[in-house]
Amino acid sequence: MEIVILAVVIALVAVGAISGLVVSSRKKKQLPTAPPSAPTITAPPAEPQVGEDAAPPRDESRRTIEEVDLPPADEAVGAPAAVEDPVVAEPVAPRIEIPEPTEGRLVRLRARLARSQNSLGKGLLTLLSRDNLDEETWEEIEDTLLTADVGVAPTQELVERLRERVRVLGTRTPQDLRTLLREELLNLLGTDFDRAVRTEGGLETPGVVMVVGVNGTGKTTTTGKLARVLVADGRSVVLGAADTFRAAAADQLQTWGERVGARTVRGPEGGDPASIAYDAVKEGIKEGADVVLIDTAGRLHTKTGLMDELGKVKRVVEKHGPLDEVLLVLDATTGQNGLVQARVFAEVVDITGIVLTKLDGTAKGGIVIAVQRELGVPVKLVGLGEGSDDLAPFEPEAFVDALVGD
Repeated sequence: MEIVILAVVIALVAVGAISGLVVSSRKKKQLPTAPPSAPTITAPPAEPQVGEDAAPPRDESRRTIEEVDLPPADEAVGAPAAVEDPVVAEPVAPRIEIPEPTEGRLVRLRARLARSQNSLGKGLLTLLSRDNLDEETWEEIEDTLLTADVGVAPTQELVERLRERVRVLGTRTPQDLRTLLREELLNLLGTDFDRAVRTEGGLETPGVVMVVGVNGTGKTTTTGKLARVLVADGRSVVLGAADTFRAAAADQLQTWGERVGARTVRGPEGGDPASIAYDAVKEGIKEGADVVLIDTAGRLHTKTGLMDELGKVKRVVEKHGPLDEVLLVLDATTGQNGLVQARVFAEVVDITGIVLTKLDGTAKGGIVIAVQRELGVPVKLVGLGEGSDDLAPFEPEAFVDALVGD
């Protein structure tokens, strides 16, 4: 019996020891606690509960539609106004500019002209003021005129007249020489030319002006500035963008037209220039415009192509009525090279007037004399800067006064 009791006690002790080892082993496998400095991670807010998971509504006092106070009818503002969608709203129309009057414009720009042409007038007056006007001095006078692009024949004519008048004059005061030089330069320029740009047109047709010249001379810009000149004089204008070979020409011309409220007729890039010119005149007749200005292409590589293209434009336009003016745009800085261009264009169409651009950027103002002598047609407009209103009607007296000074 004692043996049985002893065996039971030993078994209970063994079971207790084994249980202690198991508990001790489980405690050792637990993860260590985070140190006190570990950051606290905040769980994101729970999603709002909907459907069966939604919380029951809270009891709140609610008003019925009858209990809501509405403003009386006499206090109503009126019908609601529609709000225009800014994305689909029409673009704001460009502001119409009012060009400055053209009367006396060259006189106002005289200081700018005098700065660029001063060397010609001063050089001639300095040479003529020498006590002894020998052959060497006269050769220097001749070289000064040739350098200013006056041209060979006009230079020889001017030197001969100056020689004769200085011999008759005898004593020469600075004022006498200035007066003498002014008279002779005016004689070369010619004061009897009709320098007005003809834009009268017929009884039922507008005046039609075709602008020609090679690209790079400022032809399209000049057409736009001429539109400003005409608008400033109270004329209504339609522009024809017949230069379809230069991608930006039509856009450029249209921008000029929009500034003064002039309509621009244009076609697809590379389209038929004659067709666009025809449509421009047709539109001018329809609108009752005073003047139609046609900007033609200048990037033509051969003389034959130039003749064919301009000749076709001229013939098509004349189906509506005669061309009133054909203006040739020349870059004054090209000097004698501009005369080569002038000759080619003169053989293609009947040039009636010349526009000299960039005259403020060169001291070679003698090109005015040379180109008139070469073509037998007058300089009618001159460009004296890049400003919108820097295109001025050419006035020989103001031009010569700027050359010789006061």
